[in-house]
Amino acid sequence: MSRVKITPKSLTGTVTIPPSKSLSHRAIICAALANGESSVDNIIFSDDIIATSKAMESLGVKMNMKDSSIEIQGNDSLKLVNPEIDCIESGSTLRFIIPIALLTSEEVTFKGRGRLTTRPLTTYYNIFDKEGITYDTRSGLPLKVKGSLKPSVYEVEGNISSQFITGLMFTLPLLNGDSSIKIIGELESKGYVDLTIDVLKQYGVEIQNNNYEEFIIKGNQKYKAQNYRVEGDYSQVAFFIVAGLLGGEITCLDMRADSLQGDREIIDIVRTMGGRVDVLEDKIIVYPSKTHGATIDASQCPDLVPIIATLAALSEGETRIINAARVRIKESDRLEAMRSELNKIGADVKETPDGLVIKGKFLLDGGVVDGWNDHRIVMAMAMASIRCTSDLIIEGSEAIKKSYPTFFEDFRKLGGKVDELDAR
Repeated sequence: MSRVKITPKSLTGTVTIPPSKSLSHRAIICAALANGESSVDNIIFSDDIIATSKAMESLGVKMNMKDSSIEIQGNDSLKLVNPEIDCIESGSTLRFIIPIALLTSEEVTFKGRGRLTTRPLTTYYNIFDKEGITYDTRSGLPLKVKGSLKPSVYEVEGNISSQFITGLMFTLPLLNGDSSIKIIGELESKGYVDLTIDVLKQYGVEIQNNNYEEFIIKGNQKYKAQNYRVEGDYSQVAFFIVAGLLGGEITCLDMRADSLQGDREIIDIVRTMGGRVDVLEDKIIVYPSKTHGATIDASQCPDLVPIIATLAALSEGETRIINAARVRIKESDRLEAMRSELNKIGADVKETPDGLVIKGKFLLDGGVVDGWNDHRIVMAMAMASIRCTSDLIIEGSEAIKKSYPTFFEDFRKLGGKVDELDAR
């Protein structure tokens, strides 16, 4: 387990935000399902993106990974070349690829590690039972599955994970007949579904959205090969936006003002809390601000919860984060993790069943905190260090490799002082 020591210091300067992990997954999969050669540019090969790329290779797609791009020789007639697909710790990879793998009609075993082995797959089990698809699991991974999806009406609960919906959206257009996805209850994380539909459209696949209650999907569609450049990631820029509010002025490059990413909600959230943020056509400028508490509904942006909690712990007054129960089944229980680690350094955070209640302070103590094997916990705690009164040590800092392996390099470029300590 790696550890870093961060000496409290304001960050300031200019940083290029890494490409969207959500869009990278989607573009790689769409290109893989398109007959012909495509390239996906502006890629960071984090553990999650490597997992998706390797998964599509297991289904017979040829991938040529370069420094910051990937050339893909796609094929919609998938052929299983590796019966075991290791999703590492990527929930997106697992839930996106399961339905795609069923296009081969072969038995496939999905493996993983860490929390991924226990993250829920009940939505797919229900579909398998209805569609006569055989599967073998002891509640989680490894999962063996064999069978074929057929054109049908698929019912999916809206408050579990949009990843199941996206997985079906990749696959159903290739079936020999029309299908639909009916949403049971209110759909959360609508932004992620919007992203999926938009990327599919760019690759020539059309999906009709009936008010997020039903999605109509014509069969016999074809993905069209094309080149795609991934835009900057709003779930990652959120960390530097908070850093700018807490410390010095920061300019964040490669951010689209008109992005469809659901985590673009960070802009409205920090403005609600009194933060000064300018969103220009291709960059975001953040200014030091005196922020205050607010009530934040996280139902559409669950990945923002850790960094919002950090900002709230250092904002005047009380913040309530609500409708965030789903973050308990992410890489960690992120409500418990943020309550635990922020309180270790002097914050005042209480858990509720679906959120957090945070009474802010101007400064926090230093000390030793744990990263919970969760990239977003590590990065959120790193930003808390800006307003600590003494050094902050983060154990398990290697978790950033999941989504943002160059995070601490960028942290240093903005003036941060990070020392790597001997591993324990």
